[in-house]
Amino acid sequence: MHRPCLDYHYGAPYDMQPSSHYWIDSLELERHPEGGYFRETYRAAESIPATALPNRFQGCRQFATAIYYLLQSEDFSALHRLASDEVWHFYGGSPLDIHIIDPSGRYSKPRLGNDPKNDQSFQVVVEAGCWFGATVALPGSYTLAGCSVAPGFDFADFELAHRQALITQYPKHKNLIEGLTRR
Repeated sequence: MHRPCLDYHYGAPYDMQPSSHYWIDSLELERHPEGGYFRETYRAAESIPATALPNRFQGCRQFATAIYYLLQSEDFSALHRLASDEVWHFYGGSPLDIHIIDPSGRYSKPRLGNDPKNDQSFQVVVEAGCWFGATVALPGSYTLAGCSVAPGFDFADFELAHRQALITQYPKHKNLIEGLTRR
């Protein structure tokens, strides 16, 4: 049987998927300070003592944490960095571009999505200490993802970028920084 040429990406076409508002309501997501919506879904019961962690952590941390994260195309995840590694997982919607500036100033843009033949990955790792933000690849869409952090996420380890300070540090990425910062 011949199917019409739709952008299926191993599931429903983008225009036939539930709306972003469906996921925000169904998953009980709340606004995130970096942009988008989130809800914590897992926080390990056990923790790592501060004495066993690198100096960048001020106190003990759970073994790991996980969240749902939804970003709409008219929004962006502002540049920020964490003291832990973060693994992004693709769940649905359109692909997500993750913009990463590592401490040496090298820029990369892995694409989170479900089409490996088009350079998309179901998982993307952002290493601790890298500045990163995200944008939805297709206009009029959204991305539903998950993020796992180990050692576990704590807002004490979360730093939103200050536009001018980051431009001073990485002037060759000025346009990116201006587009992915709010202050």
